[in-house]
Amino acid sequence: MKFTAVSQQKKEYAVYRSVRCRFVSCLLIFLALGFSVRAQTSPTPSPGRPAQDYLVYVVCESADRIMLIRFGPGGARVESQMRTGLMPMDVNGPHGIAVSPDKQYFYVSVGHGRPEGSVWKYRAGTDNVIKYTSLGLFPATTDITLDGNFIYVANANFHGDMVPSSISVVATDQMIEVKRIPTCTMPHGSRLNHQGTKHYSACMMDDMLVEIDTRKFAVDRYFMLGKGKEMGMSGAPDPHAMPDHKSATCTPTWAQPSNDGSIVYVACNQSNEIVAIKTDTWTLLRRFPAGTGVYNLAMTRDGRLVATNKRGQSVSIFDPVAGRELAKIPTQRKVVHGAVVSPDDRFAFISVEGVGSEPGTVEVIDLGTMKTVATVDVAPQAAGIDFWKMEPSKQ
Repeated sequence: MKFTAVSQQKKEYAVYRSVRCRFVSCLLIFLALGFSVRAQTSPTPSPGRPAQDYLVYVVCESADRIMLIRFGPGGARVESQMRTGLMPMDVNGPHGIAVSPDKQYFYVSVGHGRPEGSVWKYRAGTDNVIKYTSLGLFPATTDITLDGNFIYVANANFHGDMVPSSISVVATDQMIEVKRIPTCTMPHGSRLNHQGTKHYSACMMDDMLVEIDTRKFAVDRYFMLGKGKEMGMSGAPDPHAMPDHKSATCTPTWAQPSNDGSIVYVACNQSNEIVAIKTDTWTLLRRFPAGTGVYNLAMTRDGRLVATNKRGQSVSIFDPVAGRELAKIPTQRKVVHGAVVSPDDRFAFISVEGVGSEPGTVEVIDLGTMKTVATVDVAPQAAGIDFWKMEPSKQ
């Protein structure tokens, strides 16, 4: 691909497929150097160590694994794992995951197929597949409505021609695709506002944010994100008048609505910026600098913005109202991917892909101290991540 940022992401993806304490004493340093703990790792206990367990699902793209992570008083560990996908001899590529609001089910988008990808419905806490359905080319990020009735999946088409793609809307009861909404080239970062009335996705190759009206299952507006070219437009973009992919300067990878839905924050992966757009006037509010290769975004209930820095091997926490970075936390491995915040605002769970044959990791950040408090190795190329539930500790 001629476009630098997206080309780098494709090169990284090809590598994946071919195949992180405070010092207490010299003795602890020796032990840390002499032993490798793969199944469970945990830094020095902190006063804020949880009294209950937090359970998080993560999908590992090049390993075709869905992994359940348990984090509690004793640190973080892999609780269980399962394989996903139809193709036993090829990489299926699970990419996105969404847990239902009632916590009874979760949904996984699988990128590869022959040729289309798919989305799978599982019963949470088990290995039981309920049903799957075929979608478009490389289904990626996934979100679910507050009532749990529909999931929205971005058909990112990462490895196909640079042509406009779509967002699939799937009825979760029967797992039927009820609408495939044309949007733009390489849609990614599928997110619904808290009211459930609007869906947002970013167009990686078109420097564009697209808003879907969930009552109409249709594109309502779009916003051009190029610096100095910011402009909100009504209706759907004309597929025959898309901007030149070579002139893209933002390469947006994620769209995160604020808690009240008044602002949408967009991660510009190439220009290392976050763009804030007012949804009432559909105008630019501000743009502010972010980490290197800012990729995915998540928001706390108190309004802080958590951003993964894919090329920066770090996670940033922002006060998005002021456009100010509050902390930058390094990660154990490279290629930082997804983020999800626990419902009590105590912890952020970060998926890190790793490089080559390295395992991926899930890293736990204490949002009070803004420091990493636990890490656990998972299968390679950890990608989509979502929070399942909290429960009394088993440790």
